[in-house]
Amino acid sequence: MLEIRGLVKIYPGPVAALQGIDLDIPVGMFGLLGPNGAGKSTFMRILAGLLEPTSGTVRWDGEDILSAPERVWPRLGYLPQDFGFYPHLSGEAMLEYLLRLKGITAPQGLKHLTRELLDRVNLSFAAKRKVKSYSGGMRQRLGIAQAIAGNPALLIVDEPTAGLDPEERLRFYRLLTELAQDRTVVLSTHIVEDVAVLCPRFAAIRDGRLVASTTPSAARAALHDAIFEGSVSDTELSELHRTRQVTQAILVEGRSRVRIRATRGNAPAGFEPVPVTLEDVYMVWMQDARAKENGDTRTANEEAAPR
Repeated sequence: MLEIRGLVKIYPGPVAALQGIDLDIPVGMFGLLGPNGAGKSTFMRILAGLLEPTSGTVRWDGEDILSAPERVWPRLGYLPQDFGFYPHLSGEAMLEYLLRLKGITAPQGLKHLTRELLDRVNLSFAAKRKVKSYSGGMRQRLGIAQAIAGNPALLIVDEPTAGLDPEERLRFYRLLTELAQDRTVVLSTHIVEDVAVLCPRFAAIRDGRLVASTTPSAARAALHDAIFEGSVSDTELSELHRTRQVTQAILVEGRSRVRIRATRGNAPAGFEPVPVTLEDVYMVWMQDARAKENGDTRTANEEAAPR
């Protein structure tokens, strides 16, 4: 169990990247969801022991990560958002080099371990190919291979699916799900689908503040019967954005198909109740948080973020 209490990080400026995060993260997959610039990468770097917070504590199974991060590094795997490779090396040579840098040892030697890790992340077929020829998904799998070397009990992955095509993302989902069976995996993402597919529990943050910590099912249940969908013109869409809480607007056959938050009897004509998605919940949370920051409570007409 990861226990985070009062986590604050203020950069020179000052810029408050984290503003008092309290969070418990159990074994299994846990998602940290938020927009770009919300403080996710700062949070992940602190968990990995690579960045010192301004204040707060982080304990992993009772051990203080912040005071002596070197004691937990052997049990920790980390895939940062931007992971650098030497493009002229083969995947096999690159991975072996990373294992040497990390001080990983293996009874049958690093070459054997390298082949095992490439096989586990389904990259054996490309072991001899230069990294510069790898797709985005293949590079992410190579990054995961170095992160899981040594069989870490805690795996931290920062925006791992950003930029992946749908097929690569599905492959990566399956790999992360497998890895989360017997360890804690903390996944940061701005992609709602990542959380909906992978995470039994997740937290949402905005501007360094915790917005909610819950489960996908509980989050959707909190907005039960509160999401309505209808088709409108461009003029009507502008009015809806001004007077209603819009969670989604897409073009279908030249008209905007819009989802809004409302109560029964208060929805516009032509709008019908629809099943709640996690994206609906996320948009409501972010809009309510923005309204609260601006001192505007008009959109916060129902409690939608169970703790």
